[in-house]
Amino acid sequence: MLVNRVSILLIASTLTAGCSNLLTASRDPLDSEQVTVATGDEDLKEAVQSDDGEENSADSPLDDAISPELQAAAREAREKLDQPEVQKPTKSQQTHDLWSHLRKGFALNHDVDNKRVEDQLRWYSSHPGYINRVVDRGSRYLYYILSETDKRGLPAEFALLPVVESAFDPFAYSHGRAAGLWQFIPSTGKYFGLTQSWWHDDRRDIISATDAALTYLERLSERFDGNYTLALAAYNSGGGTVSSAIRRNKNANRPTDFWSLSLPRETRHYVPKLIALAKIFDDPAAYGITLPPVKDEPYFEVVKTGSQLDLAQAAKLANVDIEEIYLLNPSYNRWATNPDGPHRLLVPRENADTFRQALANFPISKRVSWKNYNVQSGDSLITIAHKFNTTPSVIQQVNKLNSDLIRIGQRLLIPSATKGSDAYALSAAQRLERKQDRKRSGNKVRYTVRPGDTFWGIAREHRVSVREVAAWNGMAPGDPLIPGKKLVIWSKTAQPSTMVASNSARGKSMVRKVGYRVRKGDSLSAIASRFSVNVRDIASWNDLNTSRYLQPGQSLVLYVDIRNSP
Repeated sequence: MLVNRVSILLIASTLTAGCSNLLTASRDPLDSEQVTVATGDEDLKEAVQSDDGEENSADSPLDDAISPELQAAAREAREKLDQPEVQKPTKSQQTHDLWSHLRKGFALNHDVDNKRVEDQLRWYSSHPGYINRVVDRGSRYLYYILSETDKRGLPAEFALLPVVESAFDPFAYSHGRAAGLWQFIPSTGKYFGLTQSWWHDDRRDIISATDAALTYLERLSERFDGNYTLALAAYNSGGGTVSSAIRRNKNANRPTDFWSLSLPRETRHYVPKLIALAKIFDDPAAYGITLPPVKDEPYFEVVKTGSQLDLAQAAKLANVDIEEIYLLNPSYNRWATNPDGPHRLLVPRENADTFRQALANFPISKRVSWKNYNVQSGDSLITIAHKFNTTPSVIQQVNKLNSDLIRIGQRLLIPSATKGSDAYALSAAQRLERKQDRKRSGNKVRYTVRPGDTFWGIAREHRVSVREVAAWNGMAPGDPLIPGKKLVIWSKTAQPSTMVASNSARGKSMVRKVGYRVRKGDSLSAIASRFSVNVRDIASWNDLNTSRYLQPGQSLVLYVDIRNSP
């Protein structure tokens, strides 16, 4: 029996998909104390360090909001990120390339003497291939971002921040549900006007997300009286976290500069990474590195489309491959632009006029395909939406329905792609199969998701980590597990067939979702011991940094076997 003094609430349902972060968060991200778990550049670092010739970013998780055919297409587009096909200046132009422009805007102190910076410098300088790859990836976006920092009078070093946040992968998606070049979590994105819908996610939009990120950095800079290193730390860990660290140091009569503060581990290395990168881009020869040249001119132009447009049609009209459209317009979850706007597309500068002329002569009626559907007996908006790979709300919106009631014989307009799925995605099934079949340590188990399954439950049963299960299947740990979804697990058990059989019994286990409110004197280890779980699991379920203290009143989510709990 659970002790009454322990403030817990048993939720009388079996384990539901995903784990919610119930930590109290301020509505204003400037006051937040939540560390943003970004994708970062560790995957690319590992690929460079191992001299991995296989695609790497293409294996990284994608937001589940992106439709299956576009997920496969996004992976194709990601491969192109690492292909140095973007514009390069001639030797006569190299004195006026982007790097000269970048250096003129540098404003941070690069001469700081700190071991954390030296450690990062040592790694970057010993892996020039890494620098080459992030330059190739960033070549499409750097000029635009740098121009925006110029307009705002912000340090040019901020234009390199997407290297630290996402390794310049516009489809980057972290296990903390941060997305895009600038790695916005949903709540912070919403605060800065980055909307999400079935059709799109502005957190991945190059223009909108860059505007939001620089606005955020501006406000943080103002909060910390123009101290850019503190603003950068707050971008990663929240303004409240940095302010609390400053107060602690003031009370202890200690310095309050970034280098003197006690901050979360990720944040302590976040600013040094950017400083080290800036030092290398400022004087690459000093570190034995030659930067690939990039023209100091726009890579893309913004073309107003005036209405919703099929992306395959856009690629054809602009005379570019569809991967290029995705890399410049990564915000779209579906086969077409957002019907609610903004009605614009980014296209390579050299193709912009071609696109404008072709679009002007292209009938609006052909820009998106529509299917007429006659409602049959037994139909509902849900079944119709499933049949046409859309959502009930989209059908309601298009047909101006005031409710979800439909009648037999009623005709509905259903938006649909103008091309077959191959026009939007290349070898989706083969890509997933190749990823899941890649040999790893352990016994390969094919598993079908059942109602009530969670990443944690599956991982625990197979003695692997939640992140491993998610990564093997192109997902993030916070993504929902839909019953019927096929997973591949590289189980650490000796008899994979036994594990498959035990999965059916696991659904009957006594695991419950528990809400726990931290009490004075609590620690992660004490809570873990009390409920027979481990500290790492609690941290994963709640996106906690284990180096930080718990606060009395803080809400946690636990998944416990009540047979082993107090």
